[in-house]
Amino acid sequence: MIAHYMIFLDLTDDDVLDPDAAVQMMEQLGSDLEALDKGFLRELIDAFAVITPEYSGEAQEVVRNIAHSFYLEEVLAADDPMRLAELEALRDARA
Repeated sequence: MIAHYMIFLDLTDDDVLDPDAAVQMMEQLGSDLEALDKGFLRELIDAFAVITPEYSGEAQEVVRNIAHSFYLEEVLAADDPMRLAELEALRDARA
């Protein structure tokens, strides 16, 4: 459900979906994801990797990057400064 929602928000043409509305909905989704129980959030992050091959092209890239786009690993590592530093290094290397 989340993957389909993200694909819609990210890949729908601007003449069909107002870009400002799409950004607002992504921000709300990010906030909702951050509020999830940490155990469930871990399972959800892992599930994105499992379902990514079900998509192709740009949609596959959107699904692959959901956790990255919303900083979900950082949410899980909020109480672990060493893990946060590792994630920041990985993010810097990816940029």
